[in-house]
Amino acid sequence: MKLHLHLLSDSTGETLENIAKAALAQYDDVETVRHFWPMVRTEAHLDRILQEIAQNPGLVIYTLVNPATRRALEQRCSALGLPMVAPLDPVNDALSGLLGQQAKARPGRQHVLDAAYFARVDAIQFTIAHDDGIAWEEWEESDIVLAGVSRSSKTPTSIYLANRGFKVANIPIVVESPPPRDLFHLKKPLVVGLTTSADRLIAVRRNRLLSLNQAPETPYVDQEAVTRELQYARRMFADNGWPVIDVTRRSIEETAAAIIALVNERRGDAVVTDN
Repeated sequence: MKLHLHLLSDSTGETLENIAKAALAQYDDVETVRHFWPMVRTEAHLDRILQEIAQNPGLVIYTLVNPATRRALEQRCSALGLPMVAPLDPVNDALSGLLGQQAKARPGRQHVLDAAYFARVDAIQFTIAHDDGIAWEEWEESDIVLAGVSRSSKTPTSIYLANRGFKVANIPIVVESPPPRDLFHLKKPLVVGLTTSADRLIAVRRNRLLSLNQAPETPYVDQEAVTRELQYARRMFADNGWPVIDVTRRSIEETAAAIIALVNERRGDAVVTDN
C-alpha cells in the first residue's frame, strides 16, 4: 500500500515528524511518501502547497496556529475530500479547560531561545568534547558517564542524551588499558554501564571493519576475546555498584529513556535524603 503523507507546520515541523514517525511504526507493509512543508505562515505559501496536495492526495497532518491559514487549509482539504488531522488540538483543548485560558496563536513558541535552549547547546558541546574518554579530568562536571566496551552504543546514546540537556561523558572499557582512577571516585555524575551480547557485538564490530575496508577476522571480533572483554566490563560494573543496561535489543532512544529514568530516580532519592 502506498500512502502520501502531507505534514504542514508553521514552525520547524519537528513535532509533526515525531508524531508521524511514532504512528507509522505501528503499521507494516506501507510505502509512505512524506511531503514535508515547514514554516507555512501565509495563505500564498499555502496555495502553492495545496496544488501539490491535490496532485498527490493522502492524509494531511498539520499544526497551524494562525486562524486564517488553518481555516483555508481545512476548507480546501474538505473540498478535495482529504482526511486531515490536527494532533495537538486535543492537548490544547484539555489545557485550555484546565488552565481557564486560550492558547496563544504563536507559531514555534517551543523553540524560543530561552535558558533551557542554551543549556542544551552547552550540554551538546560538553558531550562532544568528552567522547571516548577525552578530558577525563573534567568528568565531575558531567551529569552522566557511560562506560562500556567498544561499539556498545556509548557515543550515539551520549549525543541523544545531550540533546535532552544532559552533559555526558563516555569511556571505553578496554582489558589492556584500565580507565583513569578518577572514574571510580566520581560523586556528581551517575555512572552507567552499557553491555550487550557477544554475538551482537561481534556482528556490529565486523560490519564496522568491513565499512573501513579492514580485515573482518581479528582479535577485535574473536568470540573468546569478546566474551572475556564483556566479562571484564561487567565485573567492573558490579564491583563499583553501577547500574547496568543491556543494549542488545534496545534502540538508542530506549537506552536513553532507561538512563533518564535512573537519573530521575537518583535525584528523587537525593531530595528525600535532604529532607
